[in-house]
Amino acid sequence: MYFLYKKIQRVIRSVYKTLRSLFLTWAEVFVWLTALLLLAFVPPTETQQTFCVWHHAGLEACPGCGMGHSIAELFKGHLAESFNRHPLGMFAVLVIVWRIIRLSWFNIKAIRTLKPKSYVENL
Repeated sequence: MYFLYKKIQRVIRSVYKTLRSLFLTWAEVFVWLTALLLLAFVPPTETQQTFCVWHHAGLEACPGCGMGHSIAELFKGHLAESFNRHPLGMFAVLVIVWRIIRLSWFNIKAIRTLKPKSYVENL
């Protein structure tokens, strides 16, 4: 009986670790997608609200704000304006999209390898 209890405990721990890992990686995908969608649909030049910590601290020069404006201009299709705002804006979008695709691919592959029958067979 104790042996069966230990086996069940090991299976539950393994499933918990897998689900926790999947949740954390899907959370990162969600954050990146939300950031890109906000930059695509909320024009940063027309809004009074900002999440910039540097702006709230009273500093004028922020390296990240130019990046956000560059990405927003890129989603509008203004390539020259995007490059003028920040030369690395296009590269940042490519890196973020690559990260989203890679994490999604990993998560889908991990979900497909989850086979509850194998856990039951190993009991």
